[in-house]
Amino acid sequence: MNEHSVNGFLPRKVKTFSLLLSQSSTKSAMLAFYHDHLTMPRFQKGVFTGKEERMQRTGNSGHTKNNANERVMLMWWWILLIIIAAVFIWLVIDFKLGRSQFIRTRTRRDYEKRNSNIELFSRGPELFDQMFKELKEATSSIHVLFYIVQDDHFALRFLDLLKDKAKEGIEVRLLMDQIGSHNVPGSKVRMLKDAGVEVAFCQKVRPPFLFFSSQQRNHRKITVIDGKIGYVGGYNVGKEYIDENDIPELSPWRDYHLRLEGEGVHDLQTEFCIDWYRATKKDLKEVASYFPPAFKGSIPHQIFPTEGVNIEEFFKKFIDEAEEEIIIGTPYFIPTPILMDALCSALGRGVIVRIIVPNNSDHILVKEAAFPYFRTLLSKGAEVYQFMNGFYHAKVIIVDDHFCDIGTANFDKRSFFINLEINTLIFDKEFIHTLKNEMAKDLEASDQLNESDLANVSLFTRMKERVASTISILL
Repeated sequence: MNEHSVNGFLPRKVKTFSLLLSQSSTKSAMLAFYHDHLTMPRFQKGVFTGKEERMQRTGNSGHTKNNANERVMLMWWWILLIIIAAVFIWLVIDFKLGRSQFIRTRTRRDYEKRNSNIELFSRGPELFDQMFKELKEATSSIHVLFYIVQDDHFALRFLDLLKDKAKEGIEVRLLMDQIGSHNVPGSKVRMLKDAGVEVAFCQKVRPPFLFFSSQQRNHRKITVIDGKIGYVGGYNVGKEYIDENDIPELSPWRDYHLRLEGEGVHDLQTEFCIDWYRATKKDLKEVASYFPPAFKGSIPHQIFPTEGVNIEEFFKKFIDEAEEEIIIGTPYFIPTPILMDALCSALGRGVIVRIIVPNNSDHILVKEAAFPYFRTLLSKGAEVYQFMNGFYHAKVIIVDDHFCDIGTANFDKRSFFINLEINTLIFDKEFIHTLKNEMAKDLEASDQLNESDLANVSLFTRMKERVASTISILL
């Protein structure tokens, strides 16, 4: 390779350096070139440091890209939090405004004390055997309202019975809660309607208060046959209520239901007609055949419907009057501050307070929701029992030997402030004695809860208690 070719191959700055060397080998020339060229920042960023420069640019670019990704991720987290906050605020506003509007527009109904013959049922198989027998014997009308009608073999038997009676020419109306009975297939509803049964769903979810209307349920269970026989209580229609639950720990199902003949049946019929009108806009209250003459039975009682108010003050009144004993049977124990104060005051007066709840829960958080209240009551001398033989769904209050309450309302905030409920207040010592004997069986099938049982619960249980207390009105 000749000099020309070498010079053509070398970079320009190296060529200059070679030329200077050829012209002068003096030290001064070399120093001049070094000073003028090799020490220049421009040269340091030239051909000999290009790799480092590219690496630096790549590093800066990657760092910038990571920062951009982090900013995007942070932005989406903020958007998510804002959406959650907005939904929460909407739910609170919807619930408060919806309940306020309902309270303003509802009608309070205070029925007089009546006298009827009343029979107590504490097991589903016996209850439905008797009810189905009398449904088959109906001669004029059947009006039925249930919170839950399931989609299983037992519910199908019930629906087939109604269908057959409608085909006989009997007036049959079936009213179900929209959410509680959501499992009923549309095909079964069409089957009933084709046979002549009038079917309606109540408490539908509707605007403008979607959340409140989704939470307010018609929790009543009313059956009226020929306007002469009435049933009311805690049992719904499904196989679990005749002790065929798919969940073994929730079977057998323990509950209380009443059969009435006499004056009180008219009040049950009136309540059905009111709920039917709300669902269909068809008024049945003026149809005389639905209210035949009623005889005066032997047991004084009062039908007590509630719609988000009244029940708290009513229960407080009877608790305040207790002198010896209060027994409460409920699947969910979430009392209001007013009722907690009343129970604590009763304990302070020396009144025995016994509370029976299920050991096995059928809904999340409801069991833990009761623990803070139990700790307070146990420390003041109350007795708390957990029912061990299946699931305990009773809704019962007994005060001394002069008052008891059986119906659909649980001892919780949802029943006190949201749901539509119906209870029967009974003022008969002999009936109350019979009920106490039944509840003695409940106590025998229960384990007593102690303060120490709730003193050392797990951190997870404590967290569930805290969450439950926050949303207690919805449990």
